[in-house]
Amino acid sequence: MKLSIKDIQVNGKEVLMRCDFNVPYNDELQITDDTRIQAALPSIKHLLENGAKLILCSHMGRPAGKPEEKYSLRPVGLRLAELLGTPVAFADDTIGDHATLLRAQLEPGHAVLLENTRFDAKEKANDSDFAKALAGNAEIFVNDAFGTAHRAHASTEGVTHHVSQSAMGFLIESELEFLQDKLRTPAKPFLAIMGGKKVSDKIQVIKAMMDKADEFIIGGAMAYTFLKAQGYKTGMSLVEDDFIPLAKELLETAEQKGIKFHLPADTRITQDFSNDAETRVTKTYADGGEIPDDWEGIDIGDVAIQDFCKVVEGAGTVLWNGPMGVFEMDNFAAGTIALAEAVAKSDALTIVGGGDSVTAANKFCKPSDFSFLSTGGGASLELLEGKELPGVAALSNA
Repeated sequence: MKLSIKDIQVNGKEVLMRCDFNVPYNDELQITDDTRIQAALPSIKHLLENGAKLILCSHMGRPAGKPEEKYSLRPVGLRLAELLGTPVAFADDTIGDHATLLRAQLEPGHAVLLENTRFDAKEKANDSDFAKALAGNAEIFVNDAFGTAHRAHASTEGVTHHVSQSAMGFLIESELEFLQDKLRTPAKPFLAIMGGKKVSDKIQVIKAMMDKADEFIIGGAMAYTFLKAQGYKTGMSLVEDDFIPLAKELLETAEQKGIKFHLPADTRITQDFSNDAETRVTKTYADGGEIPDDWEGIDIGDVAIQDFCKVVEGAGTVLWNGPMGVFEMDNFAAGTIALAEAVAKSDALTIVGGGDSVTAANKFCKPSDFSFLSTGGGASLELLEGKELPGVAALSNA
């Protein structure tokens, strides 16, 4: 068990906190979605209310190891000050003169936000000197950036070697509770819903879940690799041919273990990848349905929607990772909408595992309708695969 933000004394102490402020901006450099800033507020407020001299740091986008205006955290500092109702000082560098000056002037109960950590190439290289300069005079490090916890960077792993205590914030604590602890002994039946583009992205998660899940639903483009593995024609749909043998193997393993593996009974198809394209639903595969050579699958079909929603109804625990189709286009969104609504209505423990699934959950339902929405894409997947996350492993033990 790792040290929690609840377990540390911070009054009068300098605390460095790693946040995930990697938020989307528009062309005018205005924040279009502040979900990640909102997610960091409980930890930030807790530290400020308990008298910490708080230094906040984060990466933003993918600058090439040097300053780029479009990746500046300045708009984040302004939004954060609005949400907190108190000024937040902004350093226009990360470890330079301005940051040093603002840190030296910091009073208990106040915060300063440093400029983008990735404006220096030493951040991603986990350079020890950069990490030491970033830690500065901080006695305590708090990591609440779950979305980057799977990266061993200077601001996630390196700084832990230059402070006396490292703790997890409330956000990381929640992520570990739902994606790890609650899935150790899930309420049965445990249903894993896997969607999205590629089998290759989710293969390790499916393998890891084979020891825990009672049922799987496979949707999204990754379903076509499984359908082709069963001998069905998939037309121009996205298929990873290299993974067909592995798909067959997973289906066989599921059968041997008595795990129910639900694939789409039918598919919504199109010849034109646009929002006003004509679509039609294939006959069910059991009745000779197939995807014609010049058509491609873009969503699960009507029978599949009914089947999958029924499976969700009977679940005790639901883990959902990945959409059922190209939900960004209204014309191709029916399957993802129906599944999101079914999971939202369920009485089960419902965990939405980051990335596109969370986007869909927020778009089509109320976030409060789910037990937990993960903030991590890659980090969620690696945790579900059973991997140790460097940004968590480096924290002090409780």
